[in-house]
Amino acid sequence: MGNARRELLGAGALVLDVRGCPGPPPLRFEVADGGRMLLRQSERAVLLGRVEEWNQGVYVSRYDGYRPPLPPIGSALMRNPANWVHTYAGWLAEAREGPLHDSRWLLGARSAFPPYVWHGEDFVRAWPHCHLDWSAAGWHGVVPLRPLSPEDAPRVKAYRKHARDGTLAPVLLWWVTALDGWLLLDGHDRAVAALAEGLTPPCVVLTRVPEEEDWRHTADEVTDSHEARLERLAARPAAPGIERQRETMLRAYADTLSSLPYEPARTRSWPLPGGAPAWDALAAAAMFQFPRD
Repeated sequence: MGNARRELLGAGALVLDVRGCPGPPPLRFEVADGGRMLLRQSERAVLLGRVEEWNQGVYVSRYDGYRPPLPPIGSALMRNPANWVHTYAGWLAEAREGPLHDSRWLLGARSAFPPYVWHGEDFVRAWPHCHLDWSAAGWHGVVPLRPLSPEDAPRVKAYRKHARDGTLAPVLLWWVTALDGWLLLDGHDRAVAALAEGLTPPCVVLTRVPEEEDWRHTADEVTDSHEARLERLAARPAAPGIERQRETMLRAYADTLSSLPYEPARTRSWPLPGGAPAWDALAAAAMFQFPRD
C-alpha cells in the first residue's frame, strides 16, 4: 500500500499515519439510506447491518468468506516475545484485504475491558444473525467475522496452552463507530482459547483518530474557552481556594489537549453502489427479518 509513518507513543501504542491510499480500502463499510450498512472485503459482502428504529440498536448478519488481514501466527513466534503492536502495524500496512485508508490510525495493546465485553452477552457467539442492543448505555461489545470454533477444536486446544502459559498472541479488534463496538478482525480461535481458560483475550485495538487539522481546530476552540474561564476567574475577588481552582483548570486543560490527537474518530464509510435497493436485495437473500420493514 502507500506510505505509513509511525508515531511512537511508548511500548504499547503507536499511531500509523497512512498516506497514498485515498480510495476505498479492500475492507470497508458502505452505507445507504435508512441506516443500512454493508461491510465489504474486496468484492465480497461479509456483513450486513441496519440501525433499528429510534436508534435502539443494530440488526447484523454475516456471511462466510471473511479473510483475516494478518498472516497466520505460529507457536514458535508466540513463544518468542515480540512487540505485537509494532508487528501488527507492519502487517496491516502491507495487508491486501485490510481496512487502512488515508488517515491516522491508533494501535494500542489492551487487556482490561468491562466484564460484559468478553465474558457477558456483548461478545457475540451466535452465527450468522445477531442484534446489538443500544437501548441501555450503548453496547461496546465484540462481533466476530466468522463462526467461532468449539473449545475442543485442535487449534483452539493448542492455543489454550499458550493462554495458560501467557504466550498467546493478541487478537486484533477494530473500533467501529457505526456499531458502537468492535469487530474481531483476527484471532477468532485465540479468543475462544483465552475465554475457555477463563481469561480475557489479550488485544491490539485499531482505532481511527482525527487528522491533525481537525484536532488542532478543536484545540483552538478549547484554548479560547479555557482562556475565557481564566479571565473570569482572575476578575473575581481573591477568596480561599481560588488558586486551587485555577490549578485544577490548568490540569484539566493540559489533559484535554494531550488527548485530542488520539480521541476516536468516526469510522469512515463509502456510498453503497445501487443504494438501498441493492442492500435490500442482499438482505432478502440472507433472509433478514427486520421488524416493521
